[in-house]
Amino acid sequence: MAESLRLDLPGPAATRALGAGLAAALKKAAPCKLVVHLEGGLGAGKTALVRAWLHGLGYTGRVPSPTYTLVEPYQVAGWEVRHADLYRLSGPAEVDDLGLDDPSDPSMLCLVEWPGRGGPRTPSADLVIELALSGEGRVARLQALTSAGSGVLGALASQGRTENPAVSP
Repeated sequence: MAESLRLDLPGPAATRALGAGLAAALKKAAPCKLVVHLEGGLGAGKTALVRAWLHGLGYTGRVPSPTYTLVEPYQVAGWEVRHADLYRLSGPAEVDDLGLDDPSDPSMLCLVEWPGRGGPRTPSADLVIELALSGEGRVARLQALTSAGSGVLGALASQGRTENPAVSP
């Protein structure tokens, strides 16, 4: 199932375009639930990507980093979004209290920064997005691990042939 896509993001505008593209892809693929692991070092652009993704879904409010709150919830475009940052966890057992894998929520988008800090208690990813610094910009590597992730990745890749300049298959 492991489909992947590599994108060069030469600057902040390209990161914002990728976030907008992910929002459009999510709407098009319309999975019931999607768990996304966001990987990369400090300053790689994980929160900036989430901010652009939420704005692409139509969220107009402030999107702070969840570094200290651990989870920031949002209601947007029919989705219950949970943006989590597990960097400051003292241990994997703390993941259980964050509500990241709520089976009662039929339309949840869970965006998890530093997923490895939660160990096996971090919800399994449908899509992994790794961001790495590259010169003045970044490189994004996206990998679908489930059919829900493949649907979103496929919808994103199809944008490269149409309207999204950040996506070039």
